[in-house]
Order: sequence, then structure tokens, then C-alpha cells
Amino acid sequence: PLKPAKHIIAIASGKGGVGKSTTAINLALSLLKLKYRVGILDADIYGPSLPKLTGISNKPKSNGKKIIPHNAFGLQAMSIGYLVPEDAATIWRGPMVMSAIEQLLRDVDWQNLDILIIDMPPGTGDAQLTLSQRVQLAGAIIVSTPQDLSLIDARKGLNMFKKVNVPILGIIENMSYFLCSNCDTKHPIFGNGGAKMEAKKLGIPFLNEIPLDTILRTTSDEGKPILEQEPTHIISKKYLEIGSKIMKTITNNVKNAPNIIQ
Repeated sequence: PLKPAKHIIAIASGKGGVGKSTTAINLALSLLKLKYRVGILDADIYGPSLPKLTGISNKPKSNGKKIIPHNAFGLQAMSIGYLVPEDAATIWRGPMVMSAIEQLLRDVDWQNLDILIIDMPPGTGDAQLTLSQRVQLAGAIIVSTPQDLSLIDARKGLNMFKKVNVPILGIIENMSYFLCSNCDTKHPIFGNGGAKMEAKKLGIPFLNEIPLDTILRTTSDEGKPILEQEPTHIISKKYLEIGSKIMKTITNNVKNAPNIIQ
């Protein structure tokens, strides 16, 4: 298996548009603030988001043997979006996608990483299977909105990871509610609590709920993630809580792994 870091965490969703990439970059930054050496790999070949989220668009340099990842707020960052123009369509079949993902893991000069966050493409196709089988994943985190339509696909993602024996570190409910600044009332625009109930039903950890907030959208669009731009914001604190939870789980999983005596 390819192992560019001590612990590799997949951030996944059953479908697109649930805020998976925004979650991935802010979780990576939360782990960085917890004093870990962190990298982030954008494995969405067809729709890379990392260049926009980091505000970096130039091509990475090479040391003659490997590609040097960009430094994004202290994170080692790599995406296919750094290698192709922003508006270029990646018209590739499955084998080319799988090969590209393997190259991004193997041919990038990742430096002494404690944790590599992989922003997975949506769905349960070739890319997800390649990463699950070729990379020794410490676990996967599922991102979903509260509505039933999103949860149906989130279940598929969960079941895929279970079938390939990847531990589920938990589920995050994104766009959980809108907190009105005038009346200070929570408005569950997409419903509320669906992911929490699903986690309870499946017996997996519920990591947190992230609200809809203009500042989360604007900081992402400006290439300055909220945890970097507004570290004291309530949403930043929620991401830090999630980071602490998942590292506690990973540490416990490592401790509980059996010793195989030959």
C-alpha cells in the first residue's frame, strides 16, 4: 500500500455539493493547529476544488524526481487543479483517473507527514475503490446535509468503506441550520438532525453539525478558509472539536490494534 503519511484520512460524501471540500480544508487546518504535520490531497480529478480554496493557481515545482507540494497556510497541498488550467475539462476514462491519483500519492514529495487528508471525489466509483485498496486509510469521514436525498447517498458511501474494511471515523452534518443574526433563531432550511439520527442508527460517531453561514462561503470563495481567516468564529471552533475527536479515535485504534506474533 502507498503510505505518504503516518495516518491517512478520507473525507467523503455520497454525492457532490454537500460541502465536502470546504470541510476537508478546514479539518486539515484544525489538525495543523493541533500541532500535527498535515498535508491535503485533492483527489477529485474531474472537479478539483483545492486551488480555489487555497487561493493558489500556479503550477508546483519539481526537485527533479518528485513534485513539490504547495504550502497553503502551513499545509502541504496538492491537486490536479494545480497542473491543468482552471477551465479545462478533464476528459479521462477510469484507468487514467486511477493512474493520476496513484501518481499524486507516489510522485509528490510529501515531507514527514503525520496526517494526510484526502478530499475524495463524490460517489462510490473507480477513484474511491483505488484509494481504499491502494492506500492504508486510518479511516473515513462522511459529510452529508440533513435532507433525506443526501443521506441516501451518504449511506452508500458508508457501506462502500465498510465493504473494503476502512474504519468510519464519523459523520458530519453540514448546512445543518441557518442562525438568523436578527432574531438569533436556528432555521433548519434542509431539515435538521438527519445525519445525527443516521449515525445513531448505524452505531458510528456523530462528529458535529456545521451551520449555513455567509462567512463560511465568502472565506472559501476568497481562498482564505474560515479557520485561517476567523480562528475564533464558532464554526472554526466546531472544526477544532472535530479534529480533536478524530485524532483521539485514531490514537485509540492504533493502541487497540493486535500484535501479530509469528
